[in-house]
Amino acid sequence: MSKRDYYDVLGVTKSAPADEIKKAYRKMAIKYHPDKNPGDKAAEDMFKEAAEAYEVLSNAEKKQRYDQFGHAGVGSSASGGYGGGNMNMDDIFSNFGDIFGGHNPFESFFGGGGGGQQRGGRRVAKGSNLRIKVKLTLEEIAHGAEKKIKVNKLIACKTCDGTGAKDKSSVSTCGTCGGSGQVRRVTNTILGQMQTASTCPTCNGSGQQITAKCTVCHGDGVVRGEETITINIPAGVSEGMQLSMSGKGNAAPNGGVPGDLIILIEENAHETLKREGNNIVYDLHLSFADAALGISIEVPTIDGKAKIKIDPGTQSGKLLRLKGKGLPEVNSYHRGDEIIHINVWTPKALSSEERTILEKLRDSANFKPQPGKNEKSFFDRMKEYFE
Repeated sequence: MSKRDYYDVLGVTKSAPADEIKKAYRKMAIKYHPDKNPGDKAAEDMFKEAAEAYEVLSNAEKKQRYDQFGHAGVGSSASGGYGGGNMNMDDIFSNFGDIFGGHNPFESFFGGGGGGQQRGGRRVAKGSNLRIKVKLTLEEIAHGAEKKIKVNKLIACKTCDGTGAKDKSSVSTCGTCGGSGQVRRVTNTILGQMQTASTCPTCNGSGQQITAKCTVCHGDGVVRGEETITINIPAGVSEGMQLSMSGKGNAAPNGGVPGDLIILIEENAHETLKREGNNIVYDLHLSFADAALGISIEVPTIDGKAKIKIDPGTQSGKLLRLKGKGLPEVNSYHRGDEIIHINVWTPKALSSEERTILEKLRDSANFKPQPGKNEKSFFDRMKEYFE
């Protein structure tokens, strides 16, 4: 089933400002919140769909990629994705709690969990995200790449398996909340008795207490370490694009949920080729003689060399196209082209013999500029190719 347009999901236009997008999402999130629609799978799906749309449209970089490439520009990668399609309820509450003033608006009434991760019925901490930069060559961008990178980060303590406790017997059920991670109270209001729930202040929602701390991590459950991470980068990525690997960020204290690893893509400049979107541009410099007489010549491409034919009388500024020799689109079979920009080279210094020859040709009728009326300008040709 194809995804709906994100603007249609939130009921806003492409030109809608950030505050209008935020307001539209808040309205939908409250309307379809699972605590307000218990057991309603359709409402839950609408809630997730709205959160996914807001995740993209509220981020300037993601919004720009979405406006340019649609869902393909913000789709999930093989390593976890950089879109919102795999978000669960805990992700939504954690990422967008600010929409509701920093908390889940239904938490105090229904006991729902907002802004935290749930494991085994208990609220657990989530580790912080890590951000790294990965530089790619044009060839790696064209074909995709596998990168193995050493990342210095917080990892789970091996001595205590991330629990923070000295041993298994050093962990007990929290006496304040009885292991639920929440404390509940009943308040009398004009509407009658109202039950509210909040995170247990003693165990911070974990439901457990450590009686004796691990001597290595001192009860934190995490230590500073290094991990070699394999990153599979899809073909067609571009400068500034971000990929995300779920669970590869900093480990969380006391066995919580690890954060994510955010990979920022950077492009290394190619020696001879330039990138224009998914097209590749190559400046071919020809001598006057080759342009006038014509020649077969090899030009560089991302995949090696390609032989092209230059017709006699080729003018400077002419554009030739090698179809399908550009870069692929992310998550698509479409591939750009390579554009050959012809530059006729004028020598800056002449020998006396060369000068004599050119002086004889100066007044020749064939050497006087005679542009055709239907001949397109350089800018018209560039516009035509890139549209």
